[in-house]
Amino acid sequence: MNVLIVTAHPEPHSFNGGLVDTAVNQLKKAGHSVDVDDLYAERFNAIEHAEHYSQRVDQDYFAPLDEQRHHHKNAALPADIQRELARLEWADLVIFQFPLWWHAQPAVLKGWFDRVLVYGGRYTSRMRYDQGYFKGKRAMLSVTAGSPEAAFQPFGRAGNMAAWLWPIHSSLYYVGFDVLAPQLSYGVQGGGIKYQNEEALRKHLNVCKQRWAERLTCWEREKPIPFAGWEDWDEEGMLSKTAPLRWRLG
Repeated sequence: MNVLIVTAHPEPHSFNGGLVDTAVNQLKKAGHSVDVDDLYAERFNAIEHAEHYSQRVDQDYFAPLDEQRHHHKNAALPADIQRELARLEWADLVIFQFPLWWHAQPAVLKGWFDRVLVYGGRYTSRMRYDQGYFKGKRAMLSVTAGSPEAAFQPFGRAGNMAAWLWPIHSSLYYVGFDVLAPQLSYGVQGGGIKYQNEEALRKHLNVCKQRWAERLTCWEREKPIPFAGWEDWDEEGMLSKTAPLRWRLG
């Protein structure tokens, strides 16, 4: 398989960087081909702007969706976006490695979604969800968080991790990916906040790396997170009364 790791942390020697190294080593050991897309190291421009587009539809008013669709249709997308799209075409699995900052992904990764998943090219009004462009490909988040795991439970002080990651999971499914359950590494303390001493922390982080390596030996057999699809919605976009997902508990 071809595995693309999109990483978003400004320090390559950070724990996030260590998780990238762990993934690369384990995946290559298993015979997979791996490409690392380091958004900070490559200085990816996360800000969508009119200056990215050389063949403007409208010089007086910048409508990002119109420009994305027009430039995709005319094979005139910016070079950095063409590069990112080529990487996605190559990949069978895309891993997103990042720290949870302000209950979401770092800005550079959010901007990657804004610019790379181009309208008219990677999604349209009907080319979405289970009919999305990347249907048949898989995606997975590998996320680090400073607080312990208990803090990110539904009634924990940090809030429900599933809720924080839902927008990213939904975006990936929106363009057709089968989204695997996230790999979560909690308790990566920093900024002077400590939950355990340094020796205990080192052991904990090594365990997190080991768990990540072990999971990457069998990811091909995992089932994706269940989402509703076109056949589950009525004409108003609501889950039909017979849709199984309508009757989940909670």
